[in-house]
Amino acid sequence: MSAAQAVEAVFRIESARIIAGVARIVRDVGIAEEIAQDALVAALEQWPQTGVPDRPGAWLTATAKHRAIDLVRRKETYARKLAEVGRTLEDVPPPPEPADPEDIDDDLLRLIFTSCHPVLATEARIALTLRLMGGLTTPEIARAFLTSEATVAQRIVRAKRALAKAGVPFEVPYGADREGRLSSVLEVIYLVFNEGYSATAGDDLVRPALCEDALRLARVLAALMPQEPEVHGLTALLEFQASRIAARTGPDGEPVLLADQNRARWNRMLIHRGARALGRAGSGPYSVQAAIAGCHAAAVRYEETDWPRIAALYGRLVRLVPSPVVELNRAVAVSMAEGPEAALPLVDALAQEPALSAYHLLPSVRGDLLERLGRTAEARAEFERAASLTRNEQERTLLLGRAARL
Repeated sequence: MSAAQAVEAVFRIESARIIAGVARIVRDVGIAEEIAQDALVAALEQWPQTGVPDRPGAWLTATAKHRAIDLVRRKETYARKLAEVGRTLEDVPPPPEPADPEDIDDDLLRLIFTSCHPVLATEARIALTLRLMGGLTTPEIARAFLTSEATVAQRIVRAKRALAKAGVPFEVPYGADREGRLSSVLEVIYLVFNEGYSATAGDDLVRPALCEDALRLARVLAALMPQEPEVHGLTALLEFQASRIAARTGPDGEPVLLADQNRARWNRMLIHRGARALGRAGSGPYSVQAAIAGCHAAAVRYEETDWPRIAALYGRLVRLVPSPVVELNRAVAVSMAEGPEAALPLVDALAQEPALSAYHLLPSVRGDLLERLGRTAEARAEFERAASLTRNEQERTLLLGRAARL
């Protein structure tokens, strides 16, 4: 591996920690990222001549922190000179002293709470978190979400400006503010994973790299906040879901339905990790979803799935977070536990929900129920309608194929 390749590999792994450590000193994530990039440039200039250090991550961190401290000192000097020239100017308080250099975990926690701050729009939170915590480049984020690099770059720049303008403190919230802020962090990680697990648009059903990024963020958060049950609930959910990724698509990327998946391809290590995280989860929405995913993971064969328990868990989830999408999922579980005739009225009751008017899974589920009831002409129409609503090419092909077979 060349020195340049080593620099890029180490920076991808260590960038979040470097930015977090610097942000604690300068109190601005935008400036912190710029300083981290300066350290990267310094490594690219020096390592080819001096060789890769024994502890490359520590080298990058130390270089970035030295530059951050120099910046703070320059600002202090400038402030003192202003005070000497014009005594009427307000005194500029010195920045807090840098904490222990080993206090990295707290820095990461501050960074993830800052990048997911509710002052930012959801799209901005996702882009900034993937950039700062996930170490993804702007082109990588753009490819993952099928948008232009210019759009992603603009979101990131605006997010940094918004954080600076709002004076968002680089800290972990406590008290009443913590719950709301934590839910924002969990939502970002959940949305990133879901976009990778079932892409809303494009040619691929699954984007494993996004799932891996989200799962890594969830694991980091679980390690940083071991006393938060919902953090473990989300981690368990993502571990269980990630365990099935390899079996969700066929050789040509076509979707493989849950009933048809080769469970030998499910990742048993991830299932084990999911079960362990579920043991530390609580009773919140992510924890309940994790329990549902755990039921699927525990079934060696599709026929052994505990559908009555899954239906009951969905009933609990509906009470926690009333949502037509959750109601639709509950209807699917009811159809498996009690038969399609019991579930069809539940699905029909959702037909007038505005939130589901363009949701392709509603006619897809209804088509499946009608097919099982032998009402093939109606089922075919529903599958065709579902195909017209989805923006994912693989899903469209699957739905049109089901319609054609009827």
